[in-house]
Amino acid sequence: MKFKSIGGSDSVTGSAHLVIDEDGFECILDYGMFQGLGNETLSRNQHLGLNPHRLNAVVLSHAHIDHSGRIPLLFKNGYKGPVYCTPGTLDLCRILLLDSAHIQEADVRYVNKIRKRRGQDLLKPLYSVTDVERSLKYFKSVPYNNWFSLNANLKFKFIENGHITGSAAVELQWQSPAPKRLLYTGDIGRYHDLLLKAPQPFNAVDFILCESTYGDRLHEPASNMEAQLLKIVNDVCVTNKGKLFIPAFSLGRTQEIVFLMDRMKTKGLWPDVPVFVDSPLSSNATEIVRRHHECFNGSLTEYIQTDPDPFGFNQLHYITERADSKALSDSAAPAIIISASGMADAGRIKHHLFKGLSAAINGVLIVGYCSPSSLGAKLLNGATQVKLFGEPVEVKALVFSMMSLSAHADARELIQYLSCQEAATVKTLYLVHGEDTVKTSFKTRLQALGYSDVQIPQPGVTYTLN
Repeated sequence: MKFKSIGGSDSVTGSAHLVIDEDGFECILDYGMFQGLGNETLSRNQHLGLNPHRLNAVVLSHAHIDHSGRIPLLFKNGYKGPVYCTPGTLDLCRILLLDSAHIQEADVRYVNKIRKRRGQDLLKPLYSVTDVERSLKYFKSVPYNNWFSLNANLKFKFIENGHITGSAAVELQWQSPAPKRLLYTGDIGRYHDLLLKAPQPFNAVDFILCESTYGDRLHEPASNMEAQLLKIVNDVCVTNKGKLFIPAFSLGRTQEIVFLMDRMKTKGLWPDVPVFVDSPLSSNATEIVRRHHECFNGSLTEYIQTDPDPFGFNQLHYITERADSKALSDSAAPAIIISASGMADAGRIKHHLFKGLSAAINGVLIVGYCSPSSLGAKLLNGATQVKLFGEPVEVKALVFSMMSLSAHADARELIQYLSCQEAATVKTLYLVHGEDTVKTSFKTRLQALGYSDVQIPQPGVTYTLN
């Protein structure tokens, strides 16, 4: 058995790992989109890294675009095989991939107007809505903990890993030339998540492909979340009478923030400040999260016995229409605005920040990972001026962060996740989905715990699992 990282081995986005058995059967674990890499992003996404006509199967760990976002590109280029995922992931991919295609088509239309005036060649999106609709016909859902045979030699099962609704680790097992097992962690969630079950342990395996996003740091204590968020809201919206902008991914982070507010409202702690979730995608994703009770943890299951809608309260408004979003942006009234994207690099949040960053009464709250070149990272690093829509914008708004809301395990939780294994019996542990310095730091930590062979795979290099 061999594997090759097509993406996600040298960054935190673009996850795609090709597995090839001794008979030449090819299976890709995720096929995600690269994000937040500046001028490199488009070229990285255009490079397939494999032959879609030789590919036999796609096994998808979860619906986030950096893991699923290039699957329609495979079909556009000739792939006609199955895409296996959990039921929750299938429901979410139906909205996330269509949204991705709509964004690309809209962006290209805008850019092409400028290129046409300049006499330049027109661009095309990576894929279209039609490509997405075609690809979704090949998606097949597989429940958690059910072995599914890909061929006579290779089978897999999904194991809950608590990252987002429907997310899973993938355990692969093959018989020839000798029985072996590989565990691809996908993105590992938290052990005390607000909404989801904790990551589940997995059987003894020979090889591990492990994410390492936060392998060099610890998150803030989750016990402080309510008090920390309440103080930020009171400082910005009550005392300053400003707006608090929260860039948040439509899936996962948005629902967690809303639930946190809902819980404080139930306790009578929430101030009289309107909250707007300004994203059609977030509204649709929230409806799907509501439906998948099987992913809820015990605390949330108990909570909804007294509050049947943990993602709605009387000060919360979901905005879908563009005109309403514009009116909200133009309004001077205090408000909390939750909008995609989480790195503040795309979507409606950019328009809100364009109008609001230069006002000292406003605030920006970063609640998750931001790649180094993203707008979110620049704000976190204290930039006094940024460029939005080609124009310089002064940053006078206060910038806060709450990493306790991260959906990714930190260094301690990553080690807790791996603790179900005897380190000495794992033949090789490969670190993926992390920045280079983080992987190097985490590698040292794992070696100290007894993992004798920890490797950082290079993009495009084939490794033999033996």
